[in-house]
Amino acid sequence: MSQLPIEGVISELISAVRTCSQLILKAAPGAGKSTYFPLQLLKQKVVAGKMIMLEPRRLAARNIARYLATQLGEDVGQRVGYRVRGENRVSNDTQLEIVTEGVLTRMIQSDPELTGIDVVIFDEFHERSIHADTALAFCLEIQEALRDDLKLVVMSATLDQHALSRLMPQAHYIESQGRSYPVAYRYVAPSPNQRLEELMAKQILSLMASESGSLLAFLPGVAAIKRVAQRLDGLSADIEVCPLYGQLDFVQQQAAILPAPAGKRKVVLATNIAETSLTIEGIRLVVDCGYERVAKFDLKSGVTRLEQVRIAQSSAEQRAGRAGRVEPGLCVRLYSESQLAQQPYVPQAEILHSDLANLVMELAQWGAQDPSELSWLDAPASAAVNQARGLLTQLGLFDAKGSLSDAGKLAGQLGLEPRMSAMLAKAGGAVTTALAVAALLEEPERQMINFVHSVQRFKQGQHNRQKLVLMRAQNLARRMGVQFRLCEVDEGSVAWLLALAFPDRIAQARSNQLGRFVLANGHGAELQDSEKLAASDYLVVLDLMRSHSDSSMIFSAVDVDIAVLQTRFPALFDSVQVVDWDEHKGRLVAEQQTKLGRLVIERKALPEPSSEKMTQALLNYIRRKGLSVLHWTPNSRELLERLRCGREWLPEQSWPELDDQGLLEHLEQWLAPYLNGINSAKALTKVDLHAALLAYLEWPLNQQINQWLPTHYQVPTGSNKKIRYQQGQEPVLSVRLQEVFGEQSSPEIAQGRKRLVLELLSPAQRPLQVTRDLASFWAGAYREVQKEMKGRYPKHVWPDDPANHTATTKTKRQLDK
Repeated sequence: MSQLPIEGVISELISAVRTCSQLILKAAPGAGKSTYFPLQLLKQKVVAGKMIMLEPRRLAARNIARYLATQLGEDVGQRVGYRVRGENRVSNDTQLEIVTEGVLTRMIQSDPELTGIDVVIFDEFHERSIHADTALAFCLEIQEALRDDLKLVVMSATLDQHALSRLMPQAHYIESQGRSYPVAYRYVAPSPNQRLEELMAKQILSLMASESGSLLAFLPGVAAIKRVAQRLDGLSADIEVCPLYGQLDFVQQQAAILPAPAGKRKVVLATNIAETSLTIEGIRLVVDCGYERVAKFDLKSGVTRLEQVRIAQSSAEQRAGRAGRVEPGLCVRLYSESQLAQQPYVPQAEILHSDLANLVMELAQWGAQDPSELSWLDAPASAAVNQARGLLTQLGLFDAKGSLSDAGKLAGQLGLEPRMSAMLAKAGGAVTTALAVAALLEEPERQMINFVHSVQRFKQGQHNRQKLVLMRAQNLARRMGVQFRLCEVDEGSVAWLLALAFPDRIAQARSNQLGRFVLANGHGAELQDSEKLAASDYLVVLDLMRSHSDSSMIFSAVDVDIAVLQTRFPALFDSVQVVDWDEHKGRLVAEQQTKLGRLVIERKALPEPSSEKMTQALLNYIRRKGLSVLHWTPNSRELLERLRCGREWLPEQSWPELDDQGLLEHLEQWLAPYLNGINSAKALTKVDLHAALLAYLEWPLNQQINQWLPTHYQVPTGSNKKIRYQQGQEPVLSVRLQEVFGEQSSPEIAQGRKRLVLELLSPAQRPLQVTRDLASFWAGAYREVQKEMKGRYPKHVWPDDPANHTATTKTKRQLDK
């Protein structure tokens, strides 16, 4: 571990940890911050208590722990250990624990004072995972309120120093300059219509033929890795191709990380799992595709979409750094230098585009009613927080007041994802099966659409991660104070248990559309019609991913008997009276509906509805079809544009919601009073929208609107000219130039905040000039217009001083009479 750049600042780092409560370290990839620095803290016994180092990924946590233990000549679990989900290699002698993010949060929740822990290190903080942000927010509060002796270290190769310094203003900042070895760069952007995998394979083949050393290629996902691997058949026999991504088992991952056998080289095809905290032996060549796949949560559908996006500059820097770890390297970027310069320096924090249910649950367990009570680099959006609270209430983890229920308190003890906690809290006599389901969902089998098949394989001892899942189920059972017996797992209980965890994802088959479903939250989902589950009437969907269409692809589900759910969990269902306009039948339909979320499970016809129900049905019809089904006359459209402009130009006034969405949401307020006597969709053409909108404004706005935003403007000749209003644009007045003679400056409206744009016309009503400043026009551009118009329209007046001339609509002859 000699000749590492971090050695140049190690004395300063050791001193800072001893004397400061907060430290920010920036060090280039390969500098030794994840290995040499914590090892020196350990060897020099800088603190008396335990040190915890947070790593974003399990693979990195395991490998760093093994590497450091080897440097000490020990086994993992002695002075250096690790703790990841489902695996614990620590002992009473462990002084440095490498942990993954969820593990650290659980440690903090179970012991808010972090008893016996003196240092918490946040490694690779630039990745800005939601767990790391949350754990840092908790640690800052612990440091301020409970443990002023607790030391916090935040480090990365590409962290945002200024943002972190605002969050931690007392922190000592140290930067380690330089990297282990220099890296040369090449930029090879794809030609038009060239596929990424084709270019990647071509570059790999060329580099392995012309350069020494092994190669690491960054690709956006597993599918791309497999396609590139298929294109590398032309490599010589002494070159091994190794994939590297999160879903591989430990043996396969180690094959990619460990040195190639003697006399061989390797090509590692990896996702961004290899971007940080991982030294892959023998790498001196990097090929970077410039893309990654990012999970983004859609608040409306409650579904995550996996998007392929260009990487940030900091990620490009991290990837290139893999080439300079052990010798001078080369990085080939499959994009242009200008494309890289256009990207943000750091990626968007996960907390800004993720499902926040788990975060809101953690905050409730912490005792924080609102995220604003803690310190964040990026505060979570209120809309996402509210959406998460709604889900937690639906799951029964929050009560009606937004506090933790008994089930929510159990969830805190279990340290599980909220949906699984809700299922276990309500499992009753099926708790053994629920434990198996929870453990299996943490280690999903690939290409296994019907989740019940995974349960069956687990029960038969044939699951591909049998030992790990069994240990996890037993561990959860101990926390709940029960026994786990594999023989007691009941496949018949799986569906209704999962309905407790995913009530918003219970799916109903669409009529006559094999494989197409609609979820209880209203979102569409689909299966390949060749799948057996595609013919189900109802499913519980466990895993789905939003595609670029309006529907999501289902990757894991179970068939569910809706009658069983109605018997077991009547609280999931609502009975409502619904009156709506049936477009096909051309009449009003009144029904008693049994609903699960937005799904209609049963319908029963009701007698003829009242006039109030009729009005509500028509409002439902308008919401479904949109405002275009109403009869918009030119007069009512012009009024709506005026009102929208007024809301934009005079925002301090008490305007109602006037955009399309706002009007649809407030139909009861502005439209319903005008539907008396309207008993069909066709009769909506009789509704006076102009009057309805004016009434919606309420007094005094509906009186002042004509004063502030008049429909017409009287020009000096006495003519009233219509003012054209369009939201997002300036108001326009079209008028013949002679009719504004004598007007000194451009007319103003909206309490003097807007000047009318004058579209000045010729005597033949053709556009001559557009001006926002009439005074400047008279003093300048008018001269050119006057010169041209005198020749074209000699019978009309073209004065030398138009600002002080009498306005007219007449010719010279008419004026002389």
